[in-house]
Amino acid sequence: MDDPATMPSSSTSTSSRKPTTNQLSSNLPGPTAYLTGHNASGKAIIHSSHPVQWNNYDDDKLAMKEAYTTTFPADLSNDADITAHQEKLASGKLGLVSSGGTVLRYVDFAPDYTCMMHRTQSVDYGIVVEGEIESILDSGETQLMGRGDVMVQRATMHAWRNPSKTEWARMIFCLQDCQPVFINGERFGEDLGRGTEGLPRSGNDA
Repeated sequence: MDDPATMPSSSTSTSSRKPTTNQLSSNLPGPTAYLTGHNASGKAIIHSSHPVQWNNYDDDKLAMKEAYTTTFPADLSNDADITAHQEKLASGKLGLVSSGGTVLRYVDFAPDYTCMMHRTQSVDYGIVVEGEIESILDSGETQLMGRGDVMVQRATMHAWRNPSKTEWARMIFCLQDCQPVFINGERFGEDLGRGTEGLPRSGNDA
């Protein structure tokens, strides 16, 4: 098995690791999250909406932001789920995974950029929505993905690469907490990798 530290990182540096906030990372459209709800008579309505406000990492070549979070099972009565989501974001303690729940997250990748090799204790649906993305596994196996393709990431060590020399790429992830993974008796927990200073640990693999 390859050492994650030796995996490709064609456009990363060590000069600026801590996240900057509320910066649109690329020329891709700024997405908006719309939440539905019910009015007093029980009819469906648009409850609220909010634009994605980016947190940028790795010299502003990687940008991430959560569109929504939930717990298992979500409590929608009296907008309890919305309150819980807002409190979770305000706490500053949300990692890549939300313990006991889900995270819906946008991620933008700069041209010719490879993110850190990392692993989460979660099952992730990673969907390419703009450009192309190459999935890199720590075995050395790679898979090029186009718009609409999905990678079901099952708690493995991996990285993402934008192969374009000129265009940003975007993925949407739904990360779902999962049970610990054991391979030949060894537990495989969260490994955030390099370049993630300022990002809290998920805390679901303690």
